[in-house]
Amino acid sequence: MPNLLNDHSREKLINLINYFVKNTKNCGKTKLFKLLYYADFRHFKEMGRPITGLKYYTWEKGPVPKELFFEMKQPKDDFNQTFAFTKTEDDILKIMPRKTFDSRHFTKREMRIIEDVAFIFKNAKAYEMVKCTHLPNDPWDATLKNKGKDKEIDYTLAFDNSSESISIEEYKRKLSEIDEIKGILS
Repeated sequence: MPNLLNDHSREKLINLINYFVKNTKNCGKTKLFKLLYYADFRHFKEMGRPITGLKYYTWEKGPVPKELFFEMKQPKDDFNQTFAFTKTEDDILKIMPRKTFDSRHFTKREMRIIEDVAFIFKNAKAYEMVKCTHLPNDPWDATLKNKGKDKEIDYTLAFDNSSESISIEEYKRKLSEIDEIKGILS
């Protein structure tokens, strides 16, 4: 659910990739997808909206933002200007930033979450992150069990009873407010 008045989702995505590549080790495509997933779902849990607006799907190695997966095979101009993509000898996609990270598109909360996710998984290998995303009853696991492979993971599965999580009722109220704003702006 993008911000209606100031949607910088593309800039956020590019800068978030840049941040994770620069601030974690061994950040290839698989690890990057898991870092984005954790940042998006954690922000959704707290605010009722993801940072990037990506949709994640139940693939074998965990949640994958399918649209980004395919874009990395044929990057758009803004990606090619910001990143160099090369394959290593063991066929792992290496992502090298060509520009510096720009935090101006992120809120303080988003930056806190981004920094926390990078810190937690700084030294993690891709296979370790895949294991983390396969934990029982987490959103990927719940979606795989209930819907099957290659299905979209519902962000509302991030909600829980923790003090950081908004309630489903609060989320519905936020959706109603957005609909009201859309009506006013139309």
